Amino acid sequence: MSDLFTNLKQKVSANDVSIVFPEGLDERVLGAVARLAADDILKPIVVGNKEEIQAKAASLNLVLDGVDIFDPHNYAEFDEMVASFVERRKGKATEEAARKILLDENYFGTMLVHMGKADGLVSGAAHSTADTVRPALQIIKTREGVSKTSGVFIMVRGEEKYVFADCAINIAPDSQDLAEIAIESARTANMFDVDARVAMLSFSTKGSAKSPETEKVAKAVEIAKEMAPSLTLDGEFQFDAAFVPSVAEKKAPGSVIKGDANVFVFPSLEAGNIGYKIAQRLGNFEAVGPILQGLNKPVNDLSRGCNEEDVYKLALITAAQAL
Repeated sequence: MSDLFTNLKQKVSANDVSIVFPEGLDERVLGAVARLAADDILKPIVVGNKEEIQAKAASLNLVLDGVDIFDPHNYAEFDEMVASFVERRKGKATEEAARKILLDENYFGTMLVHMGKADGLVSGAAHSTADTVRPALQIIKTREGVSKTSGVFIMVRGEEKYVFADCAINIAPDSQDLAEIAIESARTANMFDVDARVAMLSFSTKGSAKSPETEKVAKAVEIAKEMAPSLTLDGEFQFDAAFVPSVAEKKAPGSVIKGDANVFVFPSLEAGNIGYKIAQRLGNFEAVGPILQGLNKPVNDLSRGCNEEDVYKLALITAAQAL
C-alpha cells in the first residue's frame, strides 16, 4: 500500500469515524468491511437483511465482528428517519412516499449520514453513479457557495501525487463551474498533503489561441481568483506550460505557476476523463477515485468493476474527508 494510504490509515484510525456501505450483500464490499473492522481503522455500517448478510459472510469465511448491520425493513428509528426525510425534501415527498423511498439501501444509507448516524457513505459496487449520487444531492446537498458536486482522481506514482478534475460528473462546465471545481480540488489536494498549485487547462496558454472554449477558461481563472485570492492558481494553460518549467518560462514567464502545478482542472468532462486514463494506462499512475467533492458530508462512488482493495481504499478516503 502506498504512502498515501499508510498516512490516511494513521489519520483515520486516530479518530472515531463510521462509514455506511449500502451494498451489504456484495462480496467485495463485505471483504473490505471485514478488513476495516479487523484493522480497527473505522466503524463500518452495512445495510441489508442481517441474516442474509451474516450467511453471505460465513460462506466467504469472513468475520464481521465490530460491524453494525442496519436493515431498513427493521430499523428502530425508521419513523424518525421518515420525518427527517420529508422535512429535508421540503414538500417534494409525502410521508407515504418517504416510507417506500427509504427502503432503498442508498437512500437509507444517505439518511444515516444526514442524521449523524454515520460520517460518510461508500456505494457504487453494484449501483450506477446516478443511484449513488442522486440521494446525496437530494439529502446531503452541496456546501454553501458550491452549486455543483464534482469528481476528482488522485493520481499516484511512487512519491508523485497530482489531482485531476473534473473527470467524473460535469460534462460541460461553464466558467463559474470551473472556478468552483478549482477551489474544491485545491481543498481535496490539501487533505492529501498536496500543497495545491492549480492550473486551469486549455489548448491555449495565456491567450495564444482565441475561441469561446479558451475564453471560458480564462474567465474561470478570473472568477476563481476573486473567490479564493490566497489560492496559488493560474491559467489558461496548455498542459506542458503547466507542468514543464522550461516550457512555462517561455509561454507564461510572469505566472505564479512555473511548470510546477499539481492540481489540473480540465475544461470539460471528456478532456478530464481521457486525460486521467492516459496517465493511468501510459504513465502507470494509480488513479484513486472518483472522489466526490463539494457536498456537505462525504459520499463516494465506486466503479461497478471495482475490487475489494478499491472499496477498502475509497472507505479510507471517505473517512479522511469526514475529519
